[in-house]
Amino acid sequence: MIRDITIGQYVPGDSMLHKSDPRTKIILTFVMMIFIFMINTYWGYLMLTLFTALTVVTSNIPVKFVLKGLKPVIFIVIFAGVINMFTIGGRTIFEWGFLRMTYEGVDTAIKMAIRLFLLIIIASLLTYTTTPIALTDGIEKLLGPLKRLRVPVHEIAMMMTIALRFIPTLLEETDKIIKAQSSRGADFDSGNLIERAKSFIPVLIPLFISAFRRADELATAMEARCYRGSEGRTRMKQLSLTRYDFVATAITVVFMAWVLVMQYMVW
Repeated sequence: MIRDITIGQYVPGDSMLHKSDPRTKIILTFVMMIFIFMINTYWGYLMLTLFTALTVVTSNIPVKFVLKGLKPVIFIVIFAGVINMFTIGGRTIFEWGFLRMTYEGVDTAIKMAIRLFLLIIIASLLTYTTTPIALTDGIEKLLGPLKRLRVPVHEIAMMMTIALRFIPTLLEETDKIIKAQSSRGADFDSGNLIERAKSFIPVLIPLFISAFRRADELATAMEARCYRGSEGRTRMKQLSLTRYDFVATAITVVFMAWVLVMQYMVW
C-alpha cells in the first residue's frame, strides 16, 4: 500500500498541462476542489468525472499510475461509506436489530466516495505535472502580497514544497525498513489492532532517524550552495503566462459554468 501513494511525484511530459504556468495550475486546482462540493447531482458528477478523465489523458500521465494513487484511500472510503449508510436517517432500505440502512445514507456514501476520489486525482495532477522548483515559485508568487506584512513568503513556499516533495522518499524509506524488519522475523500482519500498531514501533524509530538525517543533509547541501532564503535571490526562469494558461482557464471556467447551469435546469 505504501508504494501506491503517488502524490508528490513529478512525471516529466510535454503536454499543455506541463507547459502551463504553476500559478494557473495552483489556482485552478483549488477552484476545482471548491467546485466539487458545489455539485450535488449524479449528472454533475458524471460530467466532472469525464472532464477529469479527459484532463488525465491529455496530460499524458499513465492512467494506471493515477489509479494506483487511489488504492491507499479505498479502505477509508469504504469505512466512511458504511458509517454514512447506517447513521443517516431517511427512508429505510432494510433493518436488522439496531442497524438500519437508508436511501439517504447510501446516496451520501456514494457522493462522498466520488468527491474524495476526484479530489485526490485533481490534487495529484498538480504535482504530476509541476516540478518542485516551479511549484515553489508559483506558491511564492501567489503569496507575494503577504510580503508587505513581513510574512516570510519564500520560506513558507519552500517548506511546503520540500514537505510535498519528500512524501515519496519517506514512503520508499518506510517500505525498505518494513522489508528489513520482516526479514529479521518481525510480524506486522498478525494480532489485533493494538498489537499491530505496537509492531510498527521498530519501524518508526529508524524512520524518524532517517528523516532527521535527510533533513540535516539537505540543510548542509543548501548552505554549501550559499542558500540564504529570498534575500538577493534571482531565478533563471521567470514565470510568465502563455496561451496554454488562457486556454486551460477558459476551458475550465466554461465547463464549470455549463455544469452548474445544466445541473439546476435538468435537475
